[in-house]
Amino acid sequence: MKSAVIVFPGSNCDRDVFTVLQAEGMNPVKVWHDDATLPDGLDLVVLPGGFSFGDYLRCGAMAARSPIMQSVKTFADKGGHVLGICNGFQILCESGLLPGTLMRNDHLKFHCKETMLRVESTHSAFTKGYQTGQIINLPVAHAEGNYFADADTLQSLNAHGQIALRYTDDINGAQERIAGITNKAGNVLGLMPHPERHADAALGGTDGAVMFRAVAAALAA
Repeated sequence: MKSAVIVFPGSNCDRDVFTVLQAEGMNPVKVWHDDATLPDGLDLVVLPGGFSFGDYLRCGAMAARSPIMQSVKTFADKGGHVLGICNGFQILCESGLLPGTLMRNDHLKFHCKETMLRVESTHSAFTKGYQTGQIINLPVAHAEGNYFADADTLQSLNAHGQIALRYTDDINGAQERIAGITNKAGNVLGLMPHPERHADAALGGTDGAVMFRAVAAALAA
């Protein structure tokens, strides 16, 4: 099994994700955003959190146009699994791999705290380790986590079981308290909370470890 963590200028959670992937036996490598192609034989690509390109223009807008993203799109289109965390979620939306967008929090402040989430769908490899309706605890750290999509997109997300996680409380104004979504195929997940920050009891929780173990088990099957 082999995974890749894409590193953009301003990424700051790449080492955290790399460490968790390594611990789960997913043999990660780091890939610079300016590379034209992904390494061969990958099972999983992760877009980590951070502030790619300093969040200029819109969060994730410049990173979505990095050379490596065309290869990431091709990888996802062929069924490869892609995980975007926080800034990575923003990049997935800006690149068109996921619908909608992430706007400024409605309170206009950076939001950094442990957050309770409800698991809405367990259809994807990323969430199948949880139970539908399970309440989990993952940290958030964002100023632009306010998910927005038009009415038709929201209806489609609900109809196809693409809403993976919802905040139990309205922490940033996100429509329907959406914290994470998948594409229709379920092989691409974007979420604002940081599962890698609760992947070890020494860090305060292990709810995030469930996500990495679930996808590792699914890809190994």
